[in-house]
Amino acid sequence: MNKYKVNIEGMTCTGCEKHVESALESIGAKNTEANFRRGEVVFELPNGIEVESAKRAINEANYQTGEIEELLQQENVVLGTKGNYDLLIIGSGGAAFSAAIKAIEYGAKVGMIERGTIGGTCVNIGCVPSKTLLRAGEINHLAKINPFIGLQTSAGEVELAPLIKQKNELVSELRNQKYVDLIDEYGFDLIEGEASFVDENTIEVNGTKLSAKRFLIATGASPSIPSISGLNKVDYLTSTTLFELKKVPKRLTVIGSGYIGIELGQLFHHLGSEVTLIQRSERLLKEYDPEISETVEKMLIEQGIHLIKGATYECVEQDGEIKKVYLTVNSKKKVVESEQLLIATGRKPNTDSLNLRAAGVDVGKQKEILINEFAQTSNEKIYAAGDVTLGPQFVYVAAYEGGVVADNAVGGLNKKLDLSVVPIVTFTNPSIATVGLTEEQAKEKGYEVKTSVLPLDAVPRAIVNRETTGVFKLVADAKTLKVLGVHIVAENAGDVIYAATLAVKFGLTVEDLKESFAPYLTSAEGIKLAALTFDKDVSKLSCCAG
Repeated sequence: MNKYKVNIEGMTCTGCEKHVESALESIGAKNTEANFRRGEVVFELPNGIEVESAKRAINEANYQTGEIEELLQQENVVLGTKGNYDLLIIGSGGAAFSAAIKAIEYGAKVGMIERGTIGGTCVNIGCVPSKTLLRAGEINHLAKINPFIGLQTSAGEVELAPLIKQKNELVSELRNQKYVDLIDEYGFDLIEGEASFVDENTIEVNGTKLSAKRFLIATGASPSIPSISGLNKVDYLTSTTLFELKKVPKRLTVIGSGYIGIELGQLFHHLGSEVTLIQRSERLLKEYDPEISETVEKMLIEQGIHLIKGATYECVEQDGEIKKVYLTVNSKKKVVESEQLLIATGRKPNTDSLNLRAAGVDVGKQKEILINEFAQTSNEKIYAAGDVTLGPQFVYVAAYEGGVVADNAVGGLNKKLDLSVVPIVTFTNPSIATVGLTEEQAKEKGYEVKTSVLPLDAVPRAIVNRETTGVFKLVADAKTLKVLGVHIVAENAGDVIYAATLAVKFGLTVEDLKESFAPYLTSAEGIKLAALTFDKDVSKLSCCAG
């Protein structure tokens, strides 16, 4: 079998993909996979069938062929022969388990090495603990401040210790259900200890050397600590240790206001802390569209969170139980004092102990593992996935990448990673969700851009909820009206963004959104109203009117 990739003009939908695949299969092609968004088809031809016949078949189906590339086939992986394992995985989070399960389904012998707690960041110290506590914070906040006349709600002082205990019980339950119990279910080996490469074929754990045909590095990332004078002498918190507090601090200072800083800052504000967010940048969430950044800033200030932008950190010191952050803001000196200090300035890849040089694995400036489009490192036998690559740091991305690694490392499929349409959610209240291109990114890619911006006070769900701080923004190609990006600040934005993800991924247009039914009095209706906003004033429409 010879494998090829052919660029194609004229494919505009999934139906076109089927036509191209059928045309190729009619001449004997195997494993055909067309993609209209990338404008290409990948297929295999048995020996004796020339690629020119494939080109003719595509042209006869009324599509235009472009560049033809012969793809190198991955070396066939022979399972169960020499070596300890077919696939040896370092790490035990979402990427690791996804790869292990799929590799087992291929019939591989799989080993997994973990130096700490099984399950990785998400279930132990990330998504699960933070989101359950965020929900608790929302309930407490609504009990203290509700917008409805006649409702007599109130909230006393939060007892944090029972909340943390309940959180720990949930984490333990999900860790066992989704990770620990699956080890015996699928039958791969768990090896406890610190892994270090001896050479490109061998890893040492606890003095024992293990070999494998392929390796996956899925060691994740951990909080990155900035270089601020005096910080190393202060009892600061990170996103990990914050969740072990037993008492809500009277005051909390957060250094860093990315999604982690904003989520955790708002969480403790809702639990009763006086919260100050500090950032170096003059603009909050500067990688987002301005309308999103401005709305989030308005939301935080309305809720009573203190926001300091454009700060230069001079030093940090501790005086008894009080932490002091010395700043320069607009050429003026400022001191922020609090009982607790949270550092939320990003994450760094966990690569220091792996001895990657011995395995010929290259890393980037932040010590992240560099991978190609097949998830291979500079050593083609060694793959990497998840946060250790500093790609999109979400468990669903890590799990997807782990599955691709198993397909390639064990299945020999030459699958490419496709992270072109990844939804991002920040679980504030209201939440922030985005997918696709921002207006600036679309312009940088050469699109003539058309946008619509719909304030949340035009969305009926928000009006009846009496919570109207928010926005919907659509970014479209002005020529085709194809939806390029969707950006939302609203209640349930994280649920709504899945529909937007499908719109961007499958090339829907503004007209498609206008012509789709959107249930009245849902947050999702905001997407349709934003589509209507391209050429109508929705404030002058009746309920549900198109």
